[in-house]
Amino acid sequence: MVSERQLIDYIKGAAGKVPERVEGIGDDCAVFGCREGCKQLVSVDTLVEGVHFDLTWHGPRELGHKAAAVNISDIAAMGGKPCFALLSMALPARLDFAWLTAFTEGFTAELKEYGVVLVGGDTVASPAGLLLSVTIIGEAEEGRILYRSGAGVDDVIMVSGSLGDAALGLKLCREGRQASWPQLTAAHLTPRPEVALGRHLAAAGSGVTAMLDMSDGLATDLAHMCAASGLGARINADWLPISVSARQAALDLEIDVLDSALGGGEDYRLLFTCPAAAEEDLRREVKAVLKRQIFRIGKMIPGCGVLLCGRDGERDVSFQGYEHLTR
Repeated sequence: MVSERQLIDYIKGAAGKVPERVEGIGDDCAVFGCREGCKQLVSVDTLVEGVHFDLTWHGPRELGHKAAAVNISDIAAMGGKPCFALLSMALPARLDFAWLTAFTEGFTAELKEYGVVLVGGDTVASPAGLLLSVTIIGEAEEGRILYRSGAGVDDVIMVSGSLGDAALGLKLCREGRQASWPQLTAAHLTPRPEVALGRHLAAAGSGVTAMLDMSDGLATDLAHMCAASGLGARINADWLPISVSARQAALDLEIDVLDSALGGGEDYRLLFTCPAAAEEDLRREVKAVLKRQIFRIGKMIPGCGVLLCGRDGERDVSFQGYEHLTR
């Protein structure tokens, strides 16, 4: 097993040079400032072996990518720019230096893609499984931060892309069929944070009223938005964007693809609301600037909870996604 000092020295080198006026790895604290007119955004996520990932199919580079990506996604969810990260690891003795270097390469490559600087962290020994904890620090202009609490009655509910891919990718990994639908396994192993879209949606004049990223599944994450905004939601099953690959895999795996879309989790799509009058302009802008689509799935209504409208009528699907403390 490599020594802690050797590992820290390696990570410091892999992290690269820090910007001027920033003090990074090496002291008891990282030191950095915030631009005038901005607010700092801070989030932390913990990934636990056997709960959030399985090293049987999650290679070290892919896991490094994912550990960075899911945290960057939290900054994207509020319209911010990710800036700095801290990485803490509880390491079991079975992981050798080659594994750790591959993990670090995946982690730092993902950070660098979004302009994020690794400025510190911690390493300890673990008597059991691997535990990763990442803190991400970003910034956003005052008045351009999107919260999950801003939705209004009759606001349309929109998502940024297909739902359920990651959940089906996880199922394929568990069955040793990663190569069958690579798009789905990639959604699980190497999710893509939507920073550019988040920044665009938070821009002045976009009309977006509330936003979050979907880590626990549409049914649960939309229920969180409803609770924060003091409203309910009605979504249409036929409007949910579900990829052709997801439909094919669900059929092959004998899984209800709608259940995957509603409760699978780890899609890391952006879920947001805007007034109906702003929807078409927003669609056009996103397509023109970012060359991509956004999808309307329903609207906010008086009341509470999430109602799903389908061919069999209407039912409450609130909080039917992933629950961290009930497994």
